[in-house]
Amino acid sequence: MTTTGDDHTEARSGPWWWERRRSAVLDWSLALLSALECSVEGYPFAQDAGIPEAAGVAFGVVAGSALLWRRRWPIAVVLVSIAIAPAQMGLLLTVVGLYTLAASELPRRIIAALAGMSLAGTLVVTLVRAQQDTAGGEVELSVGDWFVPFVSITASLGVTAPPLLLGLYVGARRRLMESLRERADSLERELQLLAERAEERAEWARSEERTRIAREMHDVVAHRVSLMVVHAAALQAVARKDPEKAVRNAALVGDMGRQALTELREMLGVLRSGDGAGRRPGASVPLAAVGAAAAAAAVSRAVEEPGEGPCLSELDELIGQSAATGLVVDLSVEGEARAYAPEVEQTAYRVVQEALTNVHKHAAGAKTYVRLAHRASEIAMQVENEPPSESSSVSSARLPSGGNGLVGMKERVVGLGGVFVSGPTDAGGFRVSAVIPAS
Repeated sequence: MTTTGDDHTEARSGPWWWERRRSAVLDWSLALLSALECSVEGYPFAQDAGIPEAAGVAFGVVAGSALLWRRRWPIAVVLVSIAIAPAQMGLLLTVVGLYTLAASELPRRIIAALAGMSLAGTLVVTLVRAQQDTAGGEVELSVGDWFVPFVSITASLGVTAPPLLLGLYVGARRRLMESLRERADSLERELQLLAERAEERAEWARSEERTRIAREMHDVVAHRVSLMVVHAAALQAVARKDPEKAVRNAALVGDMGRQALTELREMLGVLRSGDGAGRRPGASVPLAAVGAAAAAAAVSRAVEEPGEGPCLSELDELIGQSAATGLVVDLSVEGEARAYAPEVEQTAYRVVQEALTNVHKHAAGAKTYVRLAHRASEIAMQVENEPPSESSSVSSARLPSGGNGLVGMKERVVGLGGVFVSGPTDAGGFRVSAVIPAS
């Protein structure tokens, strides 16, 4: 990236109004040369004016020293050069003063007015001096009437135009460079701001993906493992009393374990689906990219292979698995069932699944009501359980709770633009309700 900003700003190291020491040295040198020139030209001026030669020399030194203030007061320097023009002195003062004036940030009308005054003064002085030299020469030169004006105009333009044009060019180039530098600084600041925002978005995306992956893992594993724990507790209770029921419970535990492993394997396969041939082995992949690939793979898998992902048609099987543990579940469906978008069906399935898992954890043996309503533009579901029975045979399962089930359900529903409500009932049970837009 091009270096801009503070790297271009040099520290102020010069005295008084000079920004740099070398600028002060240059102006002092020019002032000394100008003072020397004006002092030499002040000697004949004093003789012609009838004043002491020392006064003329001193006047020239003072006038030529005006170049010291050319950076701070360029207008004053040009006015001094115009004022001493009749004394036929201050050529260096005029040239440097006009250059400094043209290169400054003063308005163009002021520069044009002072340049015109300097040109007029130089033209008059040059014209008078040319006439004097022509008339006072020892040898008369037979020249036309055009010679003196031509020489005067040429000389005055030669003194005025070059420094003026050079100063205008330098000033325009300086302003252009400053404008480009400011634009570069502004662009660098914008790029830095964009980089900071991109980093913030990346961090937010990583956090979102971690949350989504944790939610998916929880929904996939928690329900199956909860049923396995419930069946294992029942197996322990009836192992000696009813061997046949114990065998059935053991078979159910095995089935639940295999299903949990299958779903876990599918989830890990989705997370690994971004490992293409174009990536080097061992190369790290940002978590946001993994989450995006997982989401894309999950959606594509749900669309291409709808039978593998959870859907509403599997609710009967889900409720049957809970009923096999001794939980009494009453399912009621309102409206005409129809096909929904894969993410809508998966979310509705997960809400019912997690709600039944919570019943197993916190209200084992309580009668549960599952209501599903198909409406014109939405699908609604409600899972409500009665207060748990204290004498339930499965109450000793002591299922652990991570406290993230309700949070995950709400995130899923709200993410689709739906409404999620949960809380205890007046009878001492618990109710989970969700409404998801069908479109």
